[in-house]
Amino acid sequence: MVEPRNPAGIKVIEGLRAQIPAAPDAQDLVDQWLRYLVSERQLADLTVQAYLRELRDFLAFIQAYEGEPVGRDKLEDLKVPNFRAWLADRRLRELSNKSTARALSAIRNFYRFLERNGILKNQAIQAIGTPKIPHSVPRPLSEAAAARVVEEVGDIDQEPWVAARDTAVVTLLYGCGLRISEALNLNRHVAPMSDSMIITGKGNKQRLVPILPVVQDAVNTYLRLCPFPLKPKGPLFIGVRRKRLSPRIIQKRIEVLRGSLGLPPTATPHALRHSFATHLLSNGGDLRTIQELLGHASLKSTQHYTEVDTQQLLKVYDNAHPSGKN
Repeated sequence: MVEPRNPAGIKVIEGLRAQIPAAPDAQDLVDQWLRYLVSERQLADLTVQAYLRELRDFLAFIQAYEGEPVGRDKLEDLKVPNFRAWLADRRLRELSNKSTARALSAIRNFYRFLERNGILKNQAIQAIGTPKIPHSVPRPLSEAAAARVVEEVGDIDQEPWVAARDTAVVTLLYGCGLRISEALNLNRHVAPMSDSMIITGKGNKQRLVPILPVVQDAVNTYLRLCPFPLKPKGPLFIGVRRKRLSPRIIQKRIEVLRGSLGLPPTATPHALRHSFATHLLSNGGDLRTIQELLGHASLKSTQHYTEVDTQQLLKVYDNAHPSGKN
């Protein structure tokens, strides 16, 4: 079943479609791709809009480069130098490798759709490599800053149950090292929480996560104040419209705290997960145990989260996590 789409989002999509600089036969291919993105893939409006913007800008460059509107034959006949000229133009405009990688991904998606449907095949784009994106090392908060985020996130909304909900979610992120998607995908039946919980993470991999008393208390307070009945198999955390809480709500809360607490732009919900790992390690937790708590497949992934001596050995989570101390 296709979810009803936001009228405002549809209007933006239609506007972007109208801006595509393509000859009629190529425009027909764009329309087929657009229907695929919207109806079959059911991508979010913002994702569809991003794809259309990248295709629009790419075709605008090719039109200017070739001196004529881009038709179906031109789409099929573009050579490696055409794509490299487009990449060079982006470098001249000082667009980041990350931005160019996103743009190239959208163009490849368009061409893959055309090839899979037997419409046309362009060999050249397969020879174009993705720009290297420098790995950004996560920036954890200090223990004091993380504690203030947990303490003050509940002061943003005046509605008591909403304030308790926000506190519970943020406490799960910092107290358990959950990804925001993992916390918001929890269903009502997991609470009241015991001393541990099985979390299903990326790739449907499961891991056992200890639950500190402070986390249990935060979730129980939210449940006590929530005015709406929650079905056992329904979402644990809901919004004011009684649907599963959107990650964007928590992201906005942290944005507010960045301003009020003077935190850097790197202070995000995911930074609390980074902080969970770093603070465990700095308080004596060993890297292998933290890897398991985070649900990482390799130690290399976990090492990106740590900024202290990785030789410290102690596997007692309750003693190592700052929130577990008296």
